[in-house]
Amino acid sequence: MSDPQSQADLERLRQNMESAVLGKPEVVKLTVAALLASEHILLEDVPGVGKTLVAKALARSIDGRFTRLQFTPDLLPSDITGSSIYNSSSGEFTFNEGPVFSNVVLADEINRAPPRTQSALLEAMGEGQVSVDGTTHELPKPLLVIATQNPFEFEGTYLLPESQLDRFLLRITVGYPERQFEQKLLGSHRQGEPVDVLQPVISLDRIRELQAQSRQVAFDDSLVNYLLDIVHATRESDSVQVGVSTRGAIAYYHAAQALALVEGRNHVVPDDIKRLAVPVISHRIVPRGSLPGADRSGAEAIVTKLLSDQVVPT
Repeated sequence: MSDPQSQADLERLRQNMESAVLGKPEVVKLTVAALLASEHILLEDVPGVGKTLVAKALARSIDGRFTRLQFTPDLLPSDITGSSIYNSSSGEFTFNEGPVFSNVVLADEINRAPPRTQSALLEAMGEGQVSVDGTTHELPKPLLVIATQNPFEFEGTYLLPESQLDRFLLRITVGYPERQFEQKLLGSHRQGEPVDVLQPVISLDRIRELQAQSRQVAFDDSLVNYLLDIVHATRESDSVQVGVSTRGAIAYYHAAQALALVEGRNHVVPDDIKRLAVPVISHRIVPRGSLPGADRSGAEAIVTKLLSDQVVPT
């Protein structure tokens, strides 16, 4: 087991989020795991199921700065990163930070922005920095980008390129709540938004400590080989045109470590790897005869089949 303090801190974080994100414990766990892995999330779902709520609940729980970016076809890279503005009194250019200088960034409908604007966010996600007018600016840590897109509406959208899809640790859905939780949710909105009254339960410094701790979670060699068996199966399958990259394999490794820590363990178990296969891998493969990111159900079915073909270490 992980140390009792870490268990208590992460349990408190999850419970605080779940008090606003009702009936979605798995979504909350995976969101916290992505935060600990220092990675990002792609939420694909219909409008109105709580994608924004997940991001807000996390930001309020960790006492972090939250910003929401509505991606539109006319959004410019500088609208994300910030820009240098000439100060006439000093005769110098002053850099004004953009909304990406936050701890939790909600990039709403990311596929509605043109590729050039998507690329600006790509650097921020991958490098933890932005470059403006030849100057590099470090972004706050921790930084979690939660990007959303509607999987059923494609008019006026730009498919995310494979290189950008690979920057997301997880692709998950929120889904409709069960009736009992939806009934409770309706009652909780009588006095306003429940997420607005959430109080921080963990500091940003503690989150950074837990991020470092997640990288120390033990990963047995037999499980490393099991993970690589799954990764290599995507590259060798006749159903897959493009398999999981090495960067994807590393992300899979770190995700398993982070999920183990969220579950209160200091070591990875086979179920961590199996549980993460679809959300970590499916958006990183291109099924034969389709475009990157265009065939979600087909990619998930392929990953599920490849996973069932692998021998689980005991």
